[in-house]
Amino acid sequence: MTSLNACRKMTSQFSFKKAHVTQLVGSKRVIKRDALPKRIKYVGGVDVAYTEKLSISAAIVLDYDSLSTIESKTAHTKIRFPYIPTLLAFREIPPAISAIRRLRLQPDVFLVDGHGIMHPNRFGLASHLGVALSIPTIGVAKNPLIGQVSRAKEEGLAPIVDNGEVVGVELVTRKGAKPVYVSLGHMTSLARTIEVVRHCSSRYRIPEPLRLAHIKALEEKSRILKS
Repeated sequence: MTSLNACRKMTSQFSFKKAHVTQLVGSKRVIKRDALPKRIKYVGGVDVAYTEKLSISAAIVLDYDSLSTIESKTAHTKIRFPYIPTLLAFREIPPAISAIRRLRLQPDVFLVDGHGIMHPNRFGLASHLGVALSIPTIGVAKNPLIGQVSRAKEEGLAPIVDNGEVVGVELVTRKGAKPVYVSLGHMTSLARTIEVVRHCSSRYRIPEPLRLAHIKALEEKSRILKS
């Protein structure tokens, strides 16, 4: 069976209605207040790359002050769900959790390559992962999913509003760079989320934990393809 046919079969066996209900129920469990320690010691990042049949996840832990790497782990799982907008979590949660559980050191907060509550059902990948593992998470995406920028940027920051609710921010992390789209995932506040992302973006547009997790996942993908 080709990868395309496999994805079609997986989609036909999947209930979109149940998936959206799961998200709506899960959104009620999202904690939107700051549960992070006053002084963060370790920050994590998680990202997923793909071959034709495999999901290749990477989880990384950095020292918060220096942003130096403390630990990184990778994991491989079979692709069990195709990419479907707004349902990314159902594709990426299993491989992400596999890599995270291999870490010996758990960070105070994970940055996730995806949205948190900036999602139609207020339960994007970052929120889904945070609730599933009961860990603080922050969503950082390269493109907006919902909402409108509510006002002109001030110091590189503009709230994103959806149906009258501030669901995240458009954030310019480096002068002259394209913005990223940041939202709380779980067990943190929007203010603390912005603080953490800004701190982790002192060198590049993409926060260092996510940038390094992405590199690690691609390196592991390359190794697999060559083996």
